[in-house]
Amino acid sequence: MRKRILLTTSATIFFLFLIGLNSKPIVSSAYALPTSEESKEQGRYLVSAGGCVSCHGKASGTNDEVDVSSLAGGLKLVTDFGNFYAPNITPDNETGIGSWTSTEFIGALKHGVQPDGGKYYPTFPYRAYAGLSDEDVLNIGAYLMSLPPEKNVVPPHELPIWLTRFSANIWNQLANITQRPEASPQNNGKDTYARGAYLARNLGHCGECHTPRNALGIPKLGEEFAGATLGDEVIEPIDAAALTEWSETDFDLFLLLGMKPDAEFVGGDMSDVIEHNTSLLTDSDRAALASFFITYQRDRVDSEKISRL
Repeated sequence: MRKRILLTTSATIFFLFLIGLNSKPIVSSAYALPTSEESKEQGRYLVSAGGCVSCHGKASGTNDEVDVSSLAGGLKLVTDFGNFYAPNITPDNETGIGSWTSTEFIGALKHGVQPDGGKYYPTFPYRAYAGLSDEDVLNIGAYLMSLPPEKNVVPPHELPIWLTRFSANIWNQLANITQRPEASPQNNGKDTYARGAYLARNLGHCGECHTPRNALGIPKLGEEFAGATLGDEVIEPIDAAALTEWSETDFDLFLLLGMKPDAEFVGGDMSDVIEHNTSLLTDSDRAALASFFITYQRDRVDSEKISRL
């Protein structure tokens, strides 16, 4: 009898777990998309600071050519789990996001939920964007909706048969269980720490490339910014250990010009990030990132060493 109760209970728990995996978060926004020019301009800056063009720029000719003046998508993103094609995020009603509401922008960017309720694949960095403020998300939406609509049909993803929207739900549940979020910096009189963390961890989603992942592709937040390998490309670490010899001025110049302290210039995909993303940041936002990556990370490591004494 006891065995039967145990089996029944286990089956019930497993069934409820599966329901939970396939459940869709309740997402709502009490606000409409803003329409002011100020909101659209702020959204333009956020789209630039977030590096959206790196994935959503329009594929032109071969996959190596990108029209950075357009966000009509189509670029192939090659991963260990298959090939993904970045969607059109111009306000075209048929092939883009022209019918999106404020609720759907919040759902997509902060929860990874598609307008039809399905889950986005984590090549879209919604787990990083989850930390964005609703105001920033809605300003992004306001800007995107102000762009000229472009009709561009993006190819379907090329994925193994087991990689489905349902398995993306499972991946998210496992990520929730296994990830140990890094503590948010306290201001301690320096608002730049918190702003730098927001830019690095959320809007700029630097960890998507610079943080190593486990076999399931889940970022190891306990090794945040410690470097990673994406396909054949080795992504350099930008944690405290890697930046020991860097000053905040060095890091600021790197974000602006792509120049390292040894006067060498960065290459590869990072050169595009510099050109289309970090070099366009305001002076204060570059300073905040430099403060976070150099001073905050260093102070945190020092305090952890002291706490272990």
